[in-house]
Amino acid sequence: MGILAANIFSMGQPFTAYMYPEAFTTGHSDAEDWMWAAQLVLIDGKMRGLFTILFGAGLYLFMEKAWAKGASRWLQVKRLLWLGLFGLIHFYLIWRGDILFAYAVSGLVAVLLFINLSARNQLILGILGYIAGGIFYAIGMTFMQVTADGPEPDSAALSEVRSEFIKAAETDLTDGRAETAIQQEGSYLEFVSHTIGEHGKDPLVNAWLLVFETLPLMLIGMSLYRFGLFGGEWDPRTQRIWGWAGLAVGGLLTAIIASMTMEGGFTYYDVLAAHIGWSHFPRLFMTLGLAALLALYAPHAGNWIGDRISAAGRAAFTNYIGTSLVMLMIFGNWGFDLFGQLGRVELYVVVLTAWIAMLAWSQPWLIRFRYGPLEWVWRCMTYGKVFALRR
Repeated sequence: MGILAANIFSMGQPFTAYMYPEAFTTGHSDAEDWMWAAQLVLIDGKMRGLFTILFGAGLYLFMEKAWAKGASRWLQVKRLLWLGLFGLIHFYLIWRGDILFAYAVSGLVAVLLFINLSARNQLILGILGYIAGGIFYAIGMTFMQVTADGPEPDSAALSEVRSEFIKAAETDLTDGRAETAIQQEGSYLEFVSHTIGEHGKDPLVNAWLLVFETLPLMLIGMSLYRFGLFGGEWDPRTQRIWGWAGLAVGGLLTAIIASMTMEGGFTYYDVLAAHIGWSHFPRLFMTLGLAALLALYAPHAGNWIGDRISAAGRAAFTNYIGTSLVMLMIFGNWGFDLFGQLGRVELYVVVLTAWIAMLAWSQPWLIRFRYGPLEWVWRCMTYGKVFALRR
């Protein structure tokens, strides 16, 4: 559910609008600038990070059950290969912001290389990998921002680099305008053709970046599961303090980043640096804080809304792909033709409506059936047999 609040802006607006307010075709008011800041502090990267940690914990939980039944890691490998296929279908045919392929690749690396490490070593390796990623992103993004937005360099070589950066930004924005034209006036086949032709290599080209965030967070998730974070084995008071401290420290640091970015006037590379370079470490504090608090409070959330949120989580795979399909129809001119027509506020209304739909269908379905629809398909493909769906 939370991931949709981040992704909606690259579904209903040009893809670059996910980070860059100036990419909105509807304009971006002062009030929406503050909403961008709130989004950066509270949502962007945190929902993905939390889900990645939980995915890593789930990888190890799956392996524990597989080992108990005498199976090997190759069952998990098969499961992840199918997930990667789902991700590629999602990327090329539905929405190119897919995360499933990245999860499949990172999961395969984690299972094949690191699953047998001790929990302590998994945690150390995950933290070191994340730190290395933060340094890489901070240096790279800061260099790009300073070079592109600063004064004209004296060096001819740096001047050429600056020109290339500016050209790359304009190419990205031009692609967004082409995407808008296709969504508003083209056909679904043109939409798919554009994704394949202009972004066909993106899943593979971006895969090497996984070592800097996705894989480390999965390893951290594995270790936290094995240390008992999600099993109620930690002291509740200590867990509560660390959880809220992570949210407070990470939130404050990200708020400072958001304020500095707004003062800079939302240049393309300033916003890029804020999202990718500067918020990398504060995002980890908030993500770990969210994980700690979720593990602490979720088992006691047994009320009407808590039960429905839990059911939506159990059908997360179906809700993720299903939401993308619904948004494809809502925004494309082959559906309701709303692409590029809704501003930030209206897109939040779409998110709220989608949340209501997820909460409405997930629990009644799971009362009658054992798995969500796509969860069932994935399970059958993993084990190579048809499981009973109805309870």
